[in-house]
Amino acid sequence: MLLFFTLGLLIHFVFFASIFDIYFTSPLVHGMTPQFTPLPPPARRLVLFVADGLRADTLYELDENGTSRAPFIRNIIMHEGSWGISHTRVPTESRPGHVALIAGFYEDVSAVAKGWKENPVEFDSLFNESKYTWSWGSPDILPMFAKGASGDHVYTYSYDAKREDFGAQDATKLDTWVFDNVKDFFRHARNNQSLFSKINEEKIVFFLHLLGIDTNGHAHRPSSRDYKDNIKKVDDGVKEIVSMFNHFYGNDGKTTFIFTSDHGMTDWGSHGAGHPSETLTPLVTWGAGINYPQRVSAQQFDDSFLKEWRLENWKRLDVNQADIAPLMTSLIGVPFPLNSVGILPVDYLNNTDLFKAESMFTNAVQILEQFKVKMTQKKEVTLPFLFTPFKLLSDSKQFNILRKARSYIKHRKFDEVVSLCKELIHLALKGLSYYHTYDRFFLGINVVIGFVGWISYASLLIIKSHSNLIKGVSKEVKKPSHLLPCSFVAIGILVAFFLLIQACPWTYYVYGLLPVPIWYAVLREFQVVQDLVTSLLTYPLSHFVGYLLVFTLGIEVLVLSFFYRCMLTAGLTAFAVWPFLTRLWTRAKVTSLSWAFFSVLLAVFPLMPVVGRKPDISLVMGAGLLVLLLSLCVVTSLMKRKDSFRKEELLVHLLQVLSTVLSMYVVYSTQSSLLRKQGLPLMNQIISWATLASSLFVPLLSSPAVFQRLFSILLSLMSTYLLLSTGYEAVFPLVLSCLMFVWINIEQETLQQSGVCCKQKLTSIQFSYNTDITQFRQLYLDDIRRAFFLVFFLVTAFFGTGNIASINSFDLASVYCFLTVFSPFMMGALMMWKILIPFVLVMCAFEAVQLTTQLSSKSLFLIVLVISDIMALHFFFLVKDYGSWLDIGTRQLLACTAWLFIYISASPNRLWIPSDPELDSNLLHAIRACISHYVIVMSMTIFLVFLNGLAQLLTTKKLRLCGKPKSHFM
Repeated sequence: MLLFFTLGLLIHFVFFASIFDIYFTSPLVHGMTPQFTPLPPPARRLVLFVADGLRADTLYELDENGTSRAPFIRNIIMHEGSWGISHTRVPTESRPGHVALIAGFYEDVSAVAKGWKENPVEFDSLFNESKYTWSWGSPDILPMFAKGASGDHVYTYSYDAKREDFGAQDATKLDTWVFDNVKDFFRHARNNQSLFSKINEEKIVFFLHLLGIDTNGHAHRPSSRDYKDNIKKVDDGVKEIVSMFNHFYGNDGKTTFIFTSDHGMTDWGSHGAGHPSETLTPLVTWGAGINYPQRVSAQQFDDSFLKEWRLENWKRLDVNQADIAPLMTSLIGVPFPLNSVGILPVDYLNNTDLFKAESMFTNAVQILEQFKVKMTQKKEVTLPFLFTPFKLLSDSKQFNILRKARSYIKHRKFDEVVSLCKELIHLALKGLSYYHTYDRFFLGINVVIGFVGWISYASLLIIKSHSNLIKGVSKEVKKPSHLLPCSFVAIGILVAFFLLIQACPWTYYVYGLLPVPIWYAVLREFQVVQDLVTSLLTYPLSHFVGYLLVFTLGIEVLVLSFFYRCMLTAGLTAFAVWPFLTRLWTRAKVTSLSWAFFSVLLAVFPLMPVVGRKPDISLVMGAGLLVLLLSLCVVTSLMKRKDSFRKEELLVHLLQVLSTVLSMYVVYSTQSSLLRKQGLPLMNQIISWATLASSLFVPLLSSPAVFQRLFSILLSLMSTYLLLSTGYEAVFPLVLSCLMFVWINIEQETLQQSGVCCKQKLTSIQFSYNTDITQFRQLYLDDIRRAFFLVFFLVTAFFGTGNIASINSFDLASVYCFLTVFSPFMMGALMMWKILIPFVLVMCAFEAVQLTTQLSSKSLFLIVLVISDIMALHFFFLVKDYGSWLDIGTRQLLACTAWLFIYISASPNRLWIPSDPELDSNLLHAIRACISHYVIVMSMTIFLVFLNGLAQLLTTKKLRLCGKPKSHFM
């Protein structure tokens, strides 16, 4: 059995990794020739301002007094330059946003393995193509463009990472630091001949990364005075820098200024997903080569922003975020970034029609180069008779379009050139996506075949070794035939040979060959299948169909709950009714009523807003008081049983009560300190980390009796959870634990009702590390329900408060009791532990259910595995990256995500989506949701093994305050 679980774990790791090979391989290709416009550029230098985390509406709208909070920028819009909205892609995070702005493509998934400061793959950028680039700002953003540049011409000036503190000081100081250092740099340049000579060259870039707005948004929300005042400070700073540049260069009219943002921010101070507040960012450009404001009488857009912002008479020019990169390169005359997929927005250019046409032609050739390299690479590793070229852009069509465009330029038909080049770009981008996803169907088929085979084998193992379903079927033992293994060996050799002659990566061998041994193992159990069919034929057809429909309905409810949290409410409501439809109500009225009450109470949480949107510390304090009240009641009742409650255990409970009180104090004290902008008190930080560290071993000091140990685990984990809470979610683990306690009791009643075993008092049952195997029983039909309950409770623990129902529901404020200085890995790990705490509570309760129902954890885990794998297979079929938002939504409906465990904890939401500017942000968000759900289910299956081990450790291990550890046996 150990070998089976090891192999199962390995197989699930392969299935888990397959989604990245199928959907998230790097889109970048190398070997293209640099392309640049052959005409003189309008600007010698470019200044790029990126206000991190700035929403378009907050910048453009007027305040309550009817005045702009960014008067200088608004003056630019009305009198000097062009403006619009830059539509970003999910994930709306800083790194992929800056890569799209400066390199012109959308970040690939391999970035997650390397964090923020390194380039996991080589890519070209505006900075790399420039003669010189000077950049100032965050140490999290600047280094990746310097490390990716060839030579030594990209210079970075960053402040200390410790300055990125969400609570200790006014975050506008981060932006003030940038502005002050830029001014000091130019003062120093006047006295340094070498530097003076460099900054007077052409094709140079100055990059100012302004992090203050993002930091204030996380700490205080975008609706706060801090966030809005920061915008005013940035506006003043930009005005000073522009004035300084004009003065330094003698108003030569050769400087272009671009002001934009990498992403927006939700009302609750987070970002990462596809909400319009995150994907709509401002773009304001002025200076050399930029069109002046264009007055219009009317404009047609799907939104009502123009009227709200009172900008309906100034022409709005929207772009995709990656389009800004080719715009900047054309303005200063450097080659387009080699991997850019942006389309030059010619309406922003104030230049001759010839320049616009030549620039657009260069843009088309640059993207076409990527298509040709991608096609050549795929053609070289595919057998000629199997290779299917992209028919919409054949070699002859490429030649004809390029020839026709050149002819139009020669005959000065510039509008036709622009239109023709845009058509070529769209075809090339579709072709890039086609060749990038060329092997997707082949890989997907292999994974699905392996998936179905594994589910079949696990089901057969359950039936054969852990149930009585086929025990009474008489069967003749047949000798295994040599034909079966020989056939599968031959199939494996053929598959390996096919992959070898196509020079496939080693991972393809894994996906192609894995189904072979799995299906061999399935077909070896053909006799079990025959016996199963024979056994099922003895059951009434109506009963069989009824059980199958209920099981299918349960699976679909679980699948739908990943898209609609309200389905959890529906499921919990059905759970509440369940005892009253059986004989449980007549046997155990109090237990049935308690079950119904806590099920309905827990059902309220999925209907509430996602955590983080409306922080309320008073709710955290209320949750703490409920824990203290419950502790008082439990300790009082335990003290009455003098035979089972020693002074040592009383001391442990009092220690946990003290820990809860300290957690409440730290939460309140930290909140007050941050509101006064005095930072995180050191003592609070020490208490928080000490509470977190002790929460895993203090329960081991308590009695191994089921009730006492579970209550001790709840107290310890609740202390940590309070420190990580900002609102109503603090009550969630408490309600969940109460339902878990009732679940243990109700399963005892159910088992007694079926006559399998006699009921034991919970007070007399103890967790034991070494359990007598002879006490285990075979699986019954009702055990499928128990396994389903576990999966449902795990999904509820995951989505109950919306922690991962939406990418942007992660709230950095939940870790402020531990640290306030920006640290993505540490903050991600803390938020991940917050998500895992309800999981641990459910798994510990499940340990008690297995113990009280005399059921082997291995046998029940197999059922859980099958249920989880069926769900994962659902999501695998739901994933697609084409079509409309409505189409994907319909498929999701008919089918009736941690920041995903490791992925989210490492770096929330950095997934790459195939480059197609026609896909809107809602579509991309839906694609990511389906993929994230698949990864979440696969992660849940894999981590169940580890969580089960942690639960066993917490429930069975016993430490003593003094003396040697003592083992407890039943």
